[in-house]
Amino acid sequence: MIKPRATKIVATIGPASSTPEVLQRMIAAGVDVVRLNFSHGSADDHVARAQMVRDAAAACGREVAIMADLQGPKIRVGKFKDGKITLVRGEAFILDAACALGDQQRAGLDYKELPNDLKPGDVLLLNDGLIVLTVDRIAGSEIHTTVKVGGELSNNKGINKQGGGLSAPALTAKDMEDIKTAMRLGADYVAVSFPKSATDMAMARQLANLAGEAHGHKPRMIAKIERAEAIPRLQEILDASDGLMVARGDLAVEVGNAAVPALQKRMIRMARASNKLVITATQMMESMIVNAVPTRAEVSDVANAVLDGTDAVMASAETAAGKYPVETVETMAAVCLEAEKSEHSTLDTDFLNVTFTRIDQSVAYGALFTAHHLRARAIVALTESGSTALWMSRHNIEMPIYALTPNLATQRKTSLFRNVHPIELSHSTDREAVLGEVEKLLLAKGLAMKDDMIIVTWGEPMGQTGGTNALKITKIGDR
Repeated sequence: MIKPRATKIVATIGPASSTPEVLQRMIAAGVDVVRLNFSHGSADDHVARAQMVRDAAAACGREVAIMADLQGPKIRVGKFKDGKITLVRGEAFILDAACALGDQQRAGLDYKELPNDLKPGDVLLLNDGLIVLTVDRIAGSEIHTTVKVGGELSNNKGINKQGGGLSAPALTAKDMEDIKTAMRLGADYVAVSFPKSATDMAMARQLANLAGEAHGHKPRMIAKIERAEAIPRLQEILDASDGLMVARGDLAVEVGNAAVPALQKRMIRMARASNKLVITATQMMESMIVNAVPTRAEVSDVANAVLDGTDAVMASAETAAGKYPVETVETMAAVCLEAEKSEHSTLDTDFLNVTFTRIDQSVAYGALFTAHHLRARAIVALTESGSTALWMSRHNIEMPIYALTPNLATQRKTSLFRNVHPIELSHSTDREAVLGEVEKLLLAKGLAMKDDMIIVTWGEPMGQTGGTNALKITKIGDR
């Protein structure tokens, strides 16, 4: 029997993938989470796409999660009379908060407070760092600069300050409205752009929970780490979140490309140690926007993230606007599977210094240890909230973890957990009936065979959140 892929795939949908046919093919190819980028499109667009995702997943016979990715503060140049200009090294150039339409000498700003955040000598990076400006002086609404690295600059390109330090709040008025839309469409995850502190994440969670009350919905919150100021506060941001996204684009511009690989590894380690989720994102299969095959470097990039223990790898423009959205997902899935073959379990050493503080957490770790040493076919977590499956997924284990739950929201949320595979289970408080259904489901889906050993965890009385307190070692067919 083939072990299912442990590493999950997050795919952004956009013009290239917003049809039922393409979405179904992408989900069939291995998409586990669909990202809606709130930097583009209207509220109605997002609601319609979310319904299309739900319909496509149903047609494929499985559940996928939806992630609403908030835009965050727009720190960008404005528009130009001719759509774009070309900056030349050594020339003077002005960024002007009062300028309505830019030209060769100056550009407007969407973020009007930028002059207040800068001083002479600061370095500004435009268009993902492809253009570099040095600040000479500030004169009212004008930022006078000298071009250090030139190039083409077009409408609405982003601005970063080298080393960070921009005061723009993580949550804008648009983000607050978008959170309401995300709750209306039933987003399972909300990704918060540019958080600088735990307070930013706490505020976003409060807004999401408040907006979700009317829909009986409570999402999980993902902090996108893309500001230099977030790095010294990683642990407090992580503690206030349900997971991190290693957003390597803006982060690389602020801290430098060379610093990002080590930060990526550090964030993955921190998330796993804190029982939180982690997504590795940005340019993972960038060349597949226009090419049917990735570069060798891109394959290695995805594989290394898998080997580091990321929960998911993410495609952005590759699936939103590229020529090969389905092929991108197929390629990422194949790379993940191949990388996972070389993983090894470190459970014995992982548990040397672990202190169990909760009964359900102790049962989760006991299931891992038992399954590992008895070489079980699978671990089955009967779960209401998904917490037991999450704890299990923080450690490498040779066998898959199946999260069986009657809760639809839990099925979708656990789709992002590494090595956790959600399955719908009929609701029942009868232990023997439930355990019998577990065996039938595993056999019917081809996930286990007669006489296979499995480890099952559940809570008694059944049907209560946070009540996992039992573990059973059983063989399929012994009932």
